[in-house]
Amino acid sequence: MAVALKVTGTDNGGWAVLTVAGELDLVTSPELRRRVHAVVADGRHRLVLDLSDVRFCDSSGVGVLIATRRLLRSCRGRLRLILPDEYGNEGAHVNRVLAALGVRRLFDVHPDLATAVTEPDPAAVA
Repeated sequence: MAVALKVTGTDNGGWAVLTVAGELDLVTSPELRRRVHAVVADGRHRLVLDLSDVRFCDSSGVGVLIATRRLLRSCRGRLRLILPDEYGNEGAHVNRVLAALGVRRLFDVHPDLATAVTEPDPAAVA
C-alpha cells in the first residue's frame, strides 16, 4: 500500500507556507520538490515548510530539504521549518532524522507556524 504525500500551500504574513503530511521518501519527495520550485518560480523567496505531520522521512526527503535550502539561499531567500520536538508527535521523526544526520543545525527551525512567520530574521537584526 502506497502512502501518499499531501502538500498544501497558503500565505501567512508575507511567507509562502507549504504544509506537508504523510511520508517523505524516494517515491513522494519529487512532489515536494515540484511544489517548492513552483513557489520560487512565482517569485516567492520566503518559505515555511510545515513538517509537523510528516511521519516518515528518508534520505531522499532530507535531500529535498537541503536542496530547498540551497535554492532559497541562491536567490537570497529564507527557509524556515516547523518541526515539533516532543516525543509522540509525528513531526518529531523528521527532527530526530535531521539531528541524527548532523544537518539540523543548517535549518532555521521553529515549533509552530505563529513563531515561524513572526520571529525576526537574525541576519536583519544583526
